[in-house]
Amino acid sequence: MEEKEARKGAMTAAESGGKITYFVVASCVMAAMGGVIFGYDIGVSGGVMSMGPFLKRFFPKVYNLGEEDRIRRSHNNKNHYCLFNSQLLTSFTSSLYVSGFIATLLASSVTRSWGRKPSIFLGGVAFLAGSALGGSAQDVAMLIIARLLLGVGVGFANQSVPLYLSEMAPARYRGAISNGFQLCIGIGFLTANFTNYETQKIKEGYGWRISLATAAVPASILTLGSLFLPETPNSIIQTTGDVRKAELMLRRIRGTDDVQDELADLVEASSESNSNAQQHGFLNLLQRRYRAELVMAFAIPFFQQVTGINVVAFYAPVLFRTVGFGESGSLMSTLVTGIVGTASTFLSMLVVDRIGRKTLFLVGGLQMLASQVIIGVIITVAEVRDGVIGERYGYAVVVLVCVYVAGFGWSWGPLGWLVPSEIYPLEIRSAAQSVTVAVSFVFTFAVAQSVPPMLCKLQAGIFFFYGGWVAVMTVAVQLFLPETKNVPIEKVAGLWEKHWFWRKMTTKRDSQGTTSVSS
Repeated sequence: MEEKEARKGAMTAAESGGKITYFVVASCVMAAMGGVIFGYDIGVSGGVMSMGPFLKRFFPKVYNLGEEDRIRRSHNNKNHYCLFNSQLLTSFTSSLYVSGFIATLLASSVTRSWGRKPSIFLGGVAFLAGSALGGSAQDVAMLIIARLLLGVGVGFANQSVPLYLSEMAPARYRGAISNGFQLCIGIGFLTANFTNYETQKIKEGYGWRISLATAAVPASILTLGSLFLPETPNSIIQTTGDVRKAELMLRRIRGTDDVQDELADLVEASSESNSNAQQHGFLNLLQRRYRAELVMAFAIPFFQQVTGINVVAFYAPVLFRTVGFGESGSLMSTLVTGIVGTASTFLSMLVVDRIGRKTLFLVGGLQMLASQVIIGVIITVAEVRDGVIGERYGYAVVVLVCVYVAGFGWSWGPLGWLVPSEIYPLEIRSAAQSVTVAVSFVFTFAVAQSVPPMLCKLQAGIFFFYGGWVAVMTVAVQLFLPETKNVPIEKVAGLWEKHWFWRKMTTKRDSQGTTSVSS
């Protein structure tokens, strides 16, 4: 009840917070290209891993096992679950997240000291270099180095772009605009799937080069576009202290001269940020008064990764080949799931600021849980009855994977980026966002490395494993996350002070000299 009253009070400020302007839309669309490069990379890596010429050139052992498996399947051999269980092969995918983890921690200092724009620019440059090297790779070493450069690009982009979008957006539209990042991830993923589907038809066998090199297109757009992006008012005040310049920018992006209330919030938040400047942002985050934010900085990206989405994102072509589709069929099935995911994320953009974050978390969680359990049951029954997964079971798995992807697409997909970008106070925002992205990279790396051996050992049980985590996170979000719908970004801290659980810790903020926004 108290939480609802806090949000209601904050909405009045939001209602006078301006409108969506062409300037904001153009800026956010350009910045959100950072999501396209991330999504393209996720989609392209899984696709080329299922291409015969790519495997034959760089991972011949896996390729030879694949050829042998075609014979074994006809004899009801279940070894196909272990077909892609190669640590060298998974290193191709997961090496990106090692460099991404380091890069996002470095990006925190860049974003805080020099602004959001420089981080976005550096992300685009690194990704551009990685895509060029990947497309021209001659051996595994070049592939891995390319992946490391791509990781630097993704690390900087994922740290800065969600902050940029969240700070540029008016409060009442922040959910829709920030969800544009996940929509762009979906567009990038879908583009990669389409590219893979077309390039695998090239008989000469160099299609994988085109798939990897095409990543340079969105990277070039992001790099050049970042040079023309405006800096956010929050960042202007934080990095330069120029209130007048921030006011002019605020008027331009809000489309109104009535920005004094929002400007006052920004100045107050910046003043508090400066009062804590003697401590490093990461040390500030460890203070008791930020305990709720710290927990969410770890919990949200962890939960996002253990939804099992990367089983689909990285290994969808591999998964569909495992359940009976050929190379072309598996890539087509992945393309279909990409379309479903992108469409569901677009739907989330339309409704997130109307029905709220927690409702989407609940609906999407239940949908993902049900589809994962049913997929596990179908595969188990098919293996027991027929010894192999026939085509009719394979189509059922594709449909259920689409249901699962849709659930993720309007819940944990976009909200896993939106919620962290809006719940942190300015003084810890850059550091906390870096922690969020770093945790995401750590567990993405863990998932990428563990899925092939888990699929080999657990087989259909892998879906029950991730389904259990979806049940846990669905309950946890409903209990411990406040609703941030329509709350101005610099007022969100007041929600923690009203929350039934976190108020025991956040009430300490006043006694430690921090101004309470809910008083």
